[in-house]
Amino acid sequence: MRTKNSIRNLCYAFIGQFFGLIISFLARMVFVHTLNVEYLGVSGLFTNILNILCFTELGIGTSIAFCLYKPLEERDTEKIKTLMFFFKKVYCFLGVLILILGCCFLPFYKFTLNEIPNISDLNLIYILFVINTGISYFFSYKRTLVITDQKRYIATIYRYVFYFFLNVFQIIILLWFHNYILFLILQIIFTFLENYFLSKKVDKLYPELKEKNVKNIEKEELQNIITTFKSVVYHKFGGVILRTTDNICISKILGVFFVGLYSNYYMITNALDTIISQIFNSVVASIGNLNVNNTREKMENVFHKIFFLNSWIYGFCSICLISLANPFIELWLGKDYILDFSILIAIVLNFYIFGMRKTCMTFREATGNYELDKYSPLIEAVINIVSSIIFTKFFGLIGVFLGTILSCLCTCFWWEPLVIYKKSLKSNLTDYFKKYFLYSVVTLGLGVVTVLLCSFISKVNFITFFLRLFLCIIIPNITYYFIYRENKDFNFYKSLIKRKVCKEA
Repeated sequence: MRTKNSIRNLCYAFIGQFFGLIISFLARMVFVHTLNVEYLGVSGLFTNILNILCFTELGIGTSIAFCLYKPLEERDTEKIKTLMFFFKKVYCFLGVLILILGCCFLPFYKFTLNEIPNISDLNLIYILFVINTGISYFFSYKRTLVITDQKRYIATIYRYVFYFFLNVFQIIILLWFHNYILFLILQIIFTFLENYFLSKKVDKLYPELKEKNVKNIEKEELQNIITTFKSVVYHKFGGVILRTTDNICISKILGVFFVGLYSNYYMITNALDTIISQIFNSVVASIGNLNVNNTREKMENVFHKIFFLNSWIYGFCSICLISLANPFIELWLGKDYILDFSILIAIVLNFYIFGMRKTCMTFREATGNYELDKYSPLIEAVINIVSSIIFTKFFGLIGVFLGTILSCLCTCFWWEPLVIYKKSLKSNLTDYFKKYFLYSVVTLGLGVVTVLLCSFISKVNFITFFLRLFLCIIIPNITYYFIYRENKDFNFYKSLIKRKVCKEA
């Protein structure tokens, strides 16, 4: 059942993401041709500022989700009702708090700008970002229940249906009115509608949530949530700082123009990361269920299978990025939006290093093991901020990504797997780093070969782009196959695909 739920969640996620990507890239193309690049920079900057202000959430959702695994497994209706009612009160409070904090920051956001861009109604634009962020909390707490109950596909359907139509209407607004204010108002409306209708769907699936006779949360249960929360809070806060300071650093030192240029590359890497994350998100609840019911040996076996898939996917995507990102942006937006190849290498390396952490992060979220490395994300965030500022002053835009890479290698790169192996798997960490080194060397070699072959295709047009894409698909994946064909983890996926194909036939 766990495998079936994971596969179903994954299929819906891929379908939704496929259509979401098409419409989002089309919307971005319309955006840059109807508004200037500074609007992109402001959008990225305000999004990052609001993400920092959302530190108030700090993992309370993760804490309650972890507490839901057992009652969902046992179908303990009363406890589920109690936890969800508590969750509702917390998230409504957080929504109001974020609206207040966002408005209070209004006089100060301009300190994050190198110079004020030539954009009218900048304060109103910022307030609209605040409203969109704040209202997302008022119904979204129910999303956690269906995800934790291994029904992520339901949340996925609502997410991408509303996202698709939002982008369609935003494209119409941009083409007809060239108005960024209306663009943002539509975003607020669709954020509310998505959460509202998903909330109604969850009420139908779990009618007990509408019952009035809800018990107060027990002190012991509340203490468990607080204990998990205390550990999660450091990870969430450090993660928020790590993800959001790059654009603020670029804006303050180099200007919003460079934030706008980088935002297109970030859109590509983030889209890829979002697609890939669906794989890991689809199995979090299953791993949480596995943690409740199975042995450490079974957990370790699953960990290595997921890590193998993790390395193949992120290795392949990194090779595609380094070979295709600049030609794609040139075809999509034009030569003026291309960054130097050395900067692209740093962006891709950052993408790969962060991506290879996915397995450890997934197991940590599913098992709730946040305590032992709770200070690591804070140290990583401090190193990132300091090194990015220093490197950016000396090396320009590439310095931001070098700082992020350095901070990760100094902390989470080695500390996260140490905690997982010590606490959850109770196994030898040497196996992890041996595999990490092997997977990375293979990917590096294939990346060099693929880039060299693609370099012979000098012209940039649709035909040559698809020729490059063909090389990027064929060379790494066929080589991966021959290198790993005797690997037991690879053969697990091979057998899984065969069984699925035979069943469908």
